[in-house]
Amino acid sequence: MSTQASETARSSAPAALKAKVSQAYARQSREAMEERWILDYLPLVRHVVSKIAAAVGCRGDLDDLISAGTLGLVKAARAFDSGRHSTFKTYAYIRIRGSVLDELRGRSFVPSSVYGQMRAIRRAYDLLAAEKQAPPADDELAARAGISVRQLYRTLQEARKQKILSIHGLDEDHSPLGAFVPADDAPTPDAQAERKELLANLAQAIRRLPKRDRLVLLLYYERDLTMKEVSQVLGITESRVSQIHASALFKLSMRLREAP
Repeated sequence: MSTQASETARSSAPAALKAKVSQAYARQSREAMEERWILDYLPLVRHVVSKIAAAVGCRGDLDDLISAGTLGLVKAARAFDSGRHSTFKTYAYIRIRGSVLDELRGRSFVPSSVYGQMRAIRRAYDLLAAEKQAPPADDELAARAGISVRQLYRTLQEARKQKILSIHGLDEDHSPLGAFVPADDAPTPDAQAERKELLANLAQAIRRLPKRDRLVLLLYYERDLTMKEVSQVLGITESRVSQIHASALFKLSMRLREAP
């Protein structure tokens, strides 16, 4: 080996060693950060599970949902990239929620009677809205559909469950109400204009809801309270909050269907 080659080899050896040390340090730092994220955001798993379980009427043992949510949190910690995502909390919320919903989808079963009742409720809504030029009250809607108010709420809650299970989660720039608006996968001027119009229609539809419906949606989605917490704020039962929530989502979906 020539003298020059020997000197080159000697000079490159420390550089290669330094690179390996840096890589090892970076891996250790990343692993430590991931462990800290997982520990810090474990309470978020229970929060997400409690909200989804209340929304879909899931009672009893929630261990499987918590396990699924925890797995989603671990995957979020492993995959998080600060250059692509806004904050870890928002990214983790989406991944946890998606994992819990995937677990629930495996259990989902909808009685065929629910579909028939929903068709009757939608027809009744259309007729009443045309007559009144305003969203009908729940008791009016139930009477026109030929069912009791109790059955109306049961059907809307079952339909809400399927709506929730059909949504895979949202991007980190929009609240859960953004599920009513399709994702903007093509950021062309036309697509952006269409999305802006859809969001405006959603805002208008929310404004036309009864005051208590609007308040439930605000507390549940924008303030991120659970249904139990909403019930405490409003001084009503948790089951009543669930009924109002299901009715409000149904009215929103019908109003957005009507929007030009």
